[in-house]
Amino acid sequence: MFTIIDRYIIKKYLGTFGFMLILLSIVVLVIDVQQKIPRIENATAIDAKLNLTYFLVHFYPFWIINLVMTFLSILVFISVIYFTSRMANNTEIVAVISSGASFHRFAKPYLLTSLFIAFLSLVINHFVLPWANIKKNELEAYTYNAANKEKVLGTAPVTAQLSRTEYIFINSWNKRERRGSGFIFQKFDKNRKMLYELKGSDVYWDVAKKQFVLNNYSEKIINKNDSEKLKNGVELRKSYGHAPEELFPNELLGQNKTTPELLKFIQREKEKGNSNLNTHLNELYQRTSMPISIVILTFLALSLSSQKKRGGLGINLAIGISLAFIFVFSFEALKVVSENKSMSPALAMWFPNLIFFPIALYLYLRRANQ
Repeated sequence: MFTIIDRYIIKKYLGTFGFMLILLSIVVLVIDVQQKIPRIENATAIDAKLNLTYFLVHFYPFWIINLVMTFLSILVFISVIYFTSRMANNTEIVAVISSGASFHRFAKPYLLTSLFIAFLSLVINHFVLPWANIKKNELEAYTYNAANKEKVLGTAPVTAQLSRTEYIFINSWNKRERRGSGFIFQKFDKNRKMLYELKGSDVYWDVAKKQFVLNNYSEKIINKNDSEKLKNGVELRKSYGHAPEELFPNELLGQNKTTPELLKFIQREKEKGNSNLNTHLNELYQRTSMPISIVILTFLALSLSSQKKRGGLGINLAIGISLAFIFVFSFEALKVVSENKSMSPALAMWFPNLIFFPIALYLYLRRANQ
């Protein structure tokens, strides 16, 4: 049963959070569009339909969803500091506590609202955000600078480990056109002795039939007595179970998968013997750790701003923005540390919460006992 005070605080919480959310989205959208107009114009030169209007409709709505979910806990943190500081400055909190309510009872609507937002964030992170990322990532490379755009859309050597004994190498593969040259497939036995080799001068992906098509191919089968059987031809179609995006994944692939799909992908890569999965594991663990941080940061913000201070709202916002910067910076820094295999992805993505939780708990209990 919600009291009038509960409804008042929940309204303040959601209202301030909604305002901050809309304000951030508009400001960041305007700044980003202005900054990336020259790159969008370059994309238009490649494909006439990729104009500014197309990006505003087919890219930026999904880009905003990704941005909001990335900084959601920080938005909550600053929102709670803002409206709680205003309540403290207006002596509203003193009035509530003086009426006989404990600080724990006063904090109840904060807990319920943060749990509600955290639950929504969990559902969106695990199931909705990947859908938005698919739309976003189809066009995001066109907003990169020339060097980074070439990494995603350009031509480069690629490799794939299909199993512990099967490998694909392509000397030059264009990810946008799904076409390349210098194709090699090799299969080994358990003792690393080659059993089979397939080469093709050119290769492309047939979208309709979901097959790789090799031109001017040659096959080599190595028998147990080390004799070789050779075969060549003009065209050969081969299926390796997955599309090029799955065989030659980039760092954005994990973002495009729902959590059940991502778990299957990680397991499949582990079975192949691929140990370079920390980028995808970071994505997996962050989807849960960030929503949990909403509850932690809500109580940290409540503890910091529920008392009237000299300097008022300004000093509380300064403290809040500083802590928010530390929180975001630690997440991004730990991602890099994890990708360099200096720390496990699970620990890296949960470490900020493990640090901020005892701080928030200590400050909350100290405030409640005053």
